[in-house]
Amino acid sequence: MKKVLIADKADKLCETTLRQKGLEPVVKTGMTPAELKACIAEYDAIIVRSATTLTRELIEAATNLKAVARAGSGVDNIDVAACSGRNILVMNTPFGNTVSTAEHALAMMMSLARWIPQASASTHAGKWEKKKFEGVELTRKTLGVVGCGNIGAVVADRAGGLKMHVIVFDPLMTIERAREMGVKMVNLDELYAEADFITYHVTMNPTTKGMLNREAIAKMKKGVRIINCARGGIMVEEDVKAGLLSGHIAGYAGDVYVTEPATDHIFFGLENVVLTPHIAASTKDAQVTVARQAAEQIADYLLSGKRIHAINGDHVA
Repeated sequence: MKKVLIADKADKLCETTLRQKGLEPVVKTGMTPAELKACIAEYDAIIVRSATTLTRELIEAATNLKAVARAGSGVDNIDVAACSGRNILVMNTPFGNTVSTAEHALAMMMSLARWIPQASASTHAGKWEKKKFEGVELTRKTLGVVGCGNIGAVVADRAGGLKMHVIVFDPLMTIERAREMGVKMVNLDELYAEADFITYHVTMNPTTKGMLNREAIAKMKKGVRIINCARGGIMVEEDVKAGLLSGHIAGYAGDVYVTEPATDHIFFGLENVVLTPHIAASTKDAQVTVARQAAEQIADYLLSGKRIHAINGDHVA
């Protein structure tokens, strides 16, 4: 019986689905890299979320590994090139947490518009600071969506329902797709110049790394509000803090950080910042979906060779 390691916390349905498919699931979460290296050769496949990083060193130790499934969309915690070199298929679940992540980004935007977390904390403290938390309306404001893939498209759609003017920067978007969505395609400099709110929904890669930096901020409207539920590494955190302190950025809402877990951070204590601990995809609905999908993908590949949402399919025989 083929063995599948579930290395990160996943809904029980992941284990159940694997067993129903005739595979042997083994749940070992919270392992150190050394612990994982010592046992990874025992498994035919591994399922991870964001806690486990599969480095080249670990992949080279995985002498029996045939497949990796990421219960989520991003695969930046997996050395895909190393997997390709060892003929290991890498798959993700790009649609399972789309709505949850998009809704979180929208909730962060609304929190910035009305200072809801700060006002709640103030009221819990017995204060009544109505003037301090004067906000802005979303209606008729311009939302700039940087990256309009699965998640960005849902954000754009919902923002349209809020009567916002939505502009989009995505090099892969076609005019036909933009017309279908009812959004305006612009280049990145135009988006920065026009948007009242900017939300990022890009993957982490050499092109996007550090794209939210001092130069980008200087091109933005004074008083812009920024949301990042994508990846921490797309921003230069020191530059964002400088923009917040100067007032050029009116507010920032972030769910992701350059280094996680972020138990100590340069944004802590800033009054115009809303922070959450990488929970955008953490809804019961999303976790059930990605757990089932990851398990089904592994089973399909190990048992029949079927490839679903393969990241490196062209490089694996």
